[in-house]
Amino acid sequence: MIVVTTDGWDVDHGTLRTYVRDGTQWKEQGQASDVTIGRHGSAWGVGLSPPQHDGPVKKEGDGRSPAGVFRIGEAFGYAETNPTALPYRGLTASDYCVDVDGSPYYNQLVDEKKVGAAAVGGATEAMRRDLHFDGDRAYRIGFVIEHNPDGRKGAGSCIFAHLWKSPTSPTAGCTAMTDATMERLLAWLDPSKKPVFVLLPKTEYARLRDAWNLPSP
Repeated sequence: MIVVTTDGWDVDHGTLRTYVRDGTQWKEQGQASDVTIGRHGSAWGVGLSPPQHDGPVKKEGDGRSPAGVFRIGEAFGYAETNPTALPYRGLTASDYCVDVDGSPYYNQLVDEKKVGAAAVGGATEAMRRDLHFDGDRAYRIGFVIEHNPDGRKGAGSCIFAHLWKSPTSPTAGCTAMTDATMERLLAWLDPSKKPVFVLLPKTEYARLRDAWNLPSP
């Protein structure tokens, strides 16, 4: 389990910790790390956790990172291969994540060469950011946070863990971190152990910890 906690709904940064289950308990592994999240903070997303009724709700383009519990999907990066145990996608210049909520490919990673230029029309998430945006390194290595996996229209799309620009640079809704933290996560995550990603403001974490069987803070 990867756990990110923040000081409130509207806070754009937090702390990342990692845990493994030991019997019925969670045991922390590794060092806590600083991360940045959405520029407007966080909001309830669509994942494994039950819907909540107090607090903001994630919407497309709101600049908030989804809060809740989510499966961890495939890893990706600019290199063709990566030693991570996660399924890995070597990105090309024609790979996009579709953030246009009217598209049948909404919230999917697709290859423009396979689906056609019209299918990615209007999408802003070119995955090879180094080629499309003057050498941008954000997606050099990262992984998918499976928010809104069924592509519910307008509920938010293309949520990743990726590299940060700086400790004070928030994201459009992803969770960003140092190269060293990301490299540690990719080496540590084991898909056979069904890893999950949790993001919550501290007050919500305290409220839900027992019901959701989350690690002690």
